[in-house]
Amino acid sequence: MTSPTPSPEQPSEPTYADRAYRSPMGIAGGVLLLVLALWLGGDALLRGDGARVRWVAVAGLLLVVPLVIAFTLRPAVFAGADRLRVRNPFRTIVLPWTSVAEIRAGYSTEAVSTGGTVYQLWAVPVSLRKRKQANRRRIRAEAAERRQSGAATDPDLRRSARPTPAHHTSAGPDSHHAPGDQVVKDLNRLAEEGAIRPTAKGEPVVRWAYEVIAPAVVGAVALAVLLATG
Repeated sequence: MTSPTPSPEQPSEPTYADRAYRSPMGIAGGVLLLVLALWLGGDALLRGDGARVRWVAVAGLLLVVPLVIAFTLRPAVFAGADRLRVRNPFRTIVLPWTSVAEIRAGYSTEAVSTGGTVYQLWAVPVSLRKRKQANRRRIRAEAAERRQSGAATDPDLRRSARPTPAHHTSAGPDSHHAPGDQVVKDLNRLAEEGAIRPTAKGEPVVRWAYEVIAPAVVGAVALAVLLATG
């Protein structure tokens, strides 16, 4: 009896963990809102005058807590080697890289599919103030570079020019972009790299977040009935 000869293992591509993008300010605000809602709702449940007040508190918590989680804690963007997964308040969108035409940031961050459908990226907010600050840093850095190049070619300027510290003239590539714009730049680069992968093919897939929608709808209906029959 002979033992089977093991076949040589095929080289496999290295696997990488997904990059996750979330809004720290959104998470912090969501935690504070949840603490406030649970504090007020718990106080009404424990100290409320009568059963009706307690039922109103329960219905209010069923409505408020899922909505707070949906708009603050839930939004996230996960960028992997093959696909982009966007988790918005009420939907999860999976976009293989070959189906992504462009990721852009105007007043909001959007992923545009090859079919022309636009998907919002709630987890990547756009800050116009930070964008203006980044543009000012870029303009100052470019002006400093022009002054240095002019001093290097003009003997009189070269003698009179004072040396400028390196960290004043070059702030690094990331400092010339607002955080949201830098994320868009990174995602577009990942899309270009992933579009050539054979495992990155497919069509966009959208799934509704019924685990968030269902309790919010139940709470809204219950609260409306309780207030209407009060």
